[in-house]
Amino acid sequence: MKKIVTMLSALVLTLALAGCGSEKAMTYDEYVAAELETKVVVDTYVQAKQSWWQDEATIYTQDKDGAYFVYKMACSEKDYEKLVPGTKIRVTGIKKEWEGEVEIMEGTFKILKGDTYVAEPADATAWLGTDDLIKHQNEFVSFKGMTVEASEDADGNEAAFLYGYDGSGQDGDDLYFNASLDGQTYTFTVESYLCDKTTPVYAAVKNLKVGDKIDMEGFLYWYQNVNPHITSVTVVE
Repeated sequence: MKKIVTMLSALVLTLALAGCGSEKAMTYDEYVAAELETKVVVDTYVQAKQSWWQDEATIYTQDKDGAYFVYKMACSEKDYEKLVPGTKIRVTGIKKEWEGEVEIMEGTFKILKGDTYVAEPADATAWLGTDDLIKHQNEFVSFKGMTVEASEDADGNEAAFLYGYDGSGQDGDDLYFNASLDGQTYTFTVESYLCDKTTPVYAAVKNLKVGDKIDMEGFLYWYQNVNPHITSVTVVE
């Protein structure tokens, strides 16, 4: 009898381990429906890498149905180098929200063999000022025909861009700038970990003038309100 119980226990343990190894990934709709502070598992594709520090990686990912911002995922420096755009990965973590930004935190990942996917930017211009915008949070998007507006620092000085949100930063810090469409002004950011001061977009924003008409691309990040992380800026007028 003892032998049978031992064999059954071993079988149950084997099945449990097998189940853990083959956990089913959610669809994007299932991820959206999942409650905050609950475990999520998604198959997604690397679009860009923001940072790596002390075995934690922050990356932008997306599939054909939606996007996922993965914050401080456990990752060695060696594995971080493997996360090139298009790489398919399975991410397991906790769905959380910070200042309106929904993300996957406390995550782990494994690289999946097979297809690759790099998203084309979806034109988000018409979504600005509508309820549709947040439905596309974290996606790679474009904004077209927008007008650069003056930004004001903490001392009341105006400029086409600021180093830091209040102008108190310096070269190499995040860049903040305003652009308008149909009378509404929105704030955009060049996130220095994602696009540092050596990148073309950083230089392009530093050369902006109030009144310039611009096209942009970037990731539809959120901070209290829409705050896209811009990766490309082109002056069109």
